[in-house]
Amino acid sequence: MLNATTLTTLPAGVQALAYRRETVGRGIVHFGVGNFFRAHEAWYVNQCLGLPGQSQWGIVGVGLNGGPRGEAKARQFQQQDCLYSLTEVAADGARTISIIGALREYLLAPADPEAVLARLASPETRIVSMTITEGGYNIDEETGQFRLDEAGVSADLAHPRSPATVFGYVVEGLRRRREAGLPPFTVLSCDNLRSNGHVARTAFVGYARAVDPDLADWIEANVTFPCSMVDRITPGVDRATRQALNEASGLDDDLPVLAEDFSQWVLEDNFCNGRPALEKAGVQFVDDVAGYEQVKVRMLNAGHILLGAAGLLLGYRYAHEAVADADLERLVNAYWMHDAMPQIDAPADFDLDVYRRRLLSRFSNQAVADTLLRICSDGASKVRVFWTDTVRRSLESGHDLGRIAFGIAAYLEMLRGRDEKGDSYAPLEPTLDADDMALVNEANLAAALALPAFDGWRDMDSIALDAAVVKTRHAIREHGVRAVMQAL
Repeated sequence: MLNATTLTTLPAGVQALAYRRETVGRGIVHFGVGNFFRAHEAWYVNQCLGLPGQSQWGIVGVGLNGGPRGEAKARQFQQQDCLYSLTEVAADGARTISIIGALREYLLAPADPEAVLARLASPETRIVSMTITEGGYNIDEETGQFRLDEAGVSADLAHPRSPATVFGYVVEGLRRRREAGLPPFTVLSCDNLRSNGHVARTAFVGYARAVDPDLADWIEANVTFPCSMVDRITPGVDRATRQALNEASGLDDDLPVLAEDFSQWVLEDNFCNGRPALEKAGVQFVDDVAGYEQVKVRMLNAGHILLGAAGLLLGYRYAHEAVADADLERLVNAYWMHDAMPQIDAPADFDLDVYRRRLLSRFSNQAVADTLLRICSDGASKVRVFWTDTVRRSLESGHDLGRIAFGIAAYLEMLRGRDEKGDSYAPLEPTLDADDMALVNEANLAAALALPAFDGWRDMDSIALDAAVVKTRHAIREHGVRAVMQAL
């Protein structure tokens, strides 16, 4: 098993750590230790740790979910001394395998909540980052305010010194620091959200205000919430993939990660208590992240959902299979070139067409084997984030709605869990309950348009779009996805 004792006997071709791990501190706490975080933030920090004067920036990972899966994950990290391998694969199949040692400790919050709070309150902690998914910030789409009525939040508000949610932990950690006379930490969202720093500020300050208005004022005045744009395709790793990665690396790693060779991180330089020298690891610091966010969210992420929903209906299961289909490639290119790109306020000198071509190459990376089910998971949250701006601008300008209506219709048909070949699959939609799924399966095909996925443009005149979606759903059922795509 990969652990600290095996670092001196790594197989040939596996890049070892460029630093002595025992000297690495714990300056960052991260909530949500998934594959993306391990291939992205932890990868960048891992590079920083090999630079002079950067050893304080090791990461403490926190898992919020208990139960058998959460406990098993915690055991695996502990058994491996929080070490794991990262395999980066280019579209031509070239591979780079490296050991990531940036994660110094893993805490399972339900098992030892006080350990998490103590770490948050420690002077050593200077940044708290998170990947808690696009739908994890608990913001009411109608009011733009933090929802206090969510069950976990309500429970934390009743017992704020014994939290269970990320909001409760972070705010209680900040309360303890304030009480001890310590400076706050930076709160850094690494989720695919427009203005994710502003969203995080709304969420954490909103929770704090319900706990203690004076504490909320202190947080507003002293804590920084940088906006960031993150990008790296990181598929899930099942048992077969894990075995294949270990066979290729020669390692015995229970926690290997697979990612494409492309990675991007654009950050506001707005850290209240110091930060790693991330610019030396390839992170781009800018005054305004918004333009980069718009490009990535409205092209990569929106294109992913479009390709994923239509691809699943056609019977594909992987992104590289879907983008190799001439009709699907034509569709996603047309969406980018005619619907998204003309309506994006990109940063100056940003070549959108070069970016578009790079996306096609990234999507076609067969070695990554990114599943369409992963791409479409939590689609209700993703559609609201990734499609809203393009839909709103199209409605405002009177732009053609054909491809947008097709995308929405394909997403709704995909939720039914059966492709055109009759094979079933299981969409993962954690924010949709049984009543929501009943709307998807209603005989009245307009009923599903009440789903929260479409709240981002509900205040606009969308009668024509709604009618086009219903018409397209009927056409998909009558003529098939391919025929409808070819007619666009």
